[in-house]
Amino acid sequence: MDFLEYYKLREHPFSNVVDNRFYYNSPQHANALVKLRHAIDSKRGLSVVIGDIGAGKTTLARRLLEDLDESKYEAALLVIIHSSVSSEWLLKKFALQLGIEDVKDDKVALLGQLYVRLQEINDQGKTAVVLMDEVQMLKSKEIMEEFRGLLNMEMQEGKMINLIFFGLNELEDVLSQDEPLKQRVAMRISLSAFNEGETRDYVLHRLKIAGSLTQLFTDQAISTIWKYSKGLPRLINTVCDNALLEGFLVKANAIDDNIIKTVAVDLGLNGES
Repeated sequence: MDFLEYYKLREHPFSNVVDNRFYYNSPQHANALVKLRHAIDSKRGLSVVIGDIGAGKTTLARRLLEDLDESKYEAALLVIIHSSVSSEWLLKKFALQLGIEDVKDDKVALLGQLYVRLQEINDQGKTAVVLMDEVQMLKSKEIMEEFRGLLNMEMQEGKMINLIFFGLNELEDVLSQDEPLKQRVAMRISLSAFNEGETRDYVLHRLKIAGSLTQLFTDQAISTIWKYSKGLPRLINTVCDNALLEGFLVKANAIDDNIIKTVAVDLGLNGES
């Protein structure tokens, strides 16, 4: 028997793997989605979403991508996994994501392919959108200039391509490498940590999706979770997942604040604000 069986759960409720079934539409996430859809549909060009580590930026990006109807949007998500990305690599990635098959090596020819493809997308009545996660890793001024070049591609209705950047707070410094690009930011959204009420709703929401029929965490436990996680969804997941295992090991019927405190010590978390 594991804790899933012990607590009568169908699946792990607090995995940090992004799964849209567990998406919690907090007020700030709901507002962010509305604003980003407005920026996309009005073809504003560049939007930026900034937040601390674990604040839910990737979750929001995945949700936005899922919400974009394939019949109306040519959309893709690109995750930056290292800082040594070249502008040539990035432009080729853009081309592949937008459906260009025979991608040219020559940058000028590649930019021509992108322009033609963006025209095709718009002629089809669709909107081109590229979401980019972990953009703070791109520390090259040359790459920022390439983004500016893409945003210079316009038509009567607005920009031919919409870029949505997701990143840590350092993303502001990255954008500052190219001031004209920074001035092109049409929408800027900051994600903050959950308050205690949102933390409670988030925990109960994920438990419900996983099949829980009872409140496995006491009210005091949830308050303590918020205290140690600082309201960051990723840390909330980590604390709760460890707490369910700890509760199973001690055969607790419910997770109380003592279990949360034990887990927090094991994880090296500081509950001071």
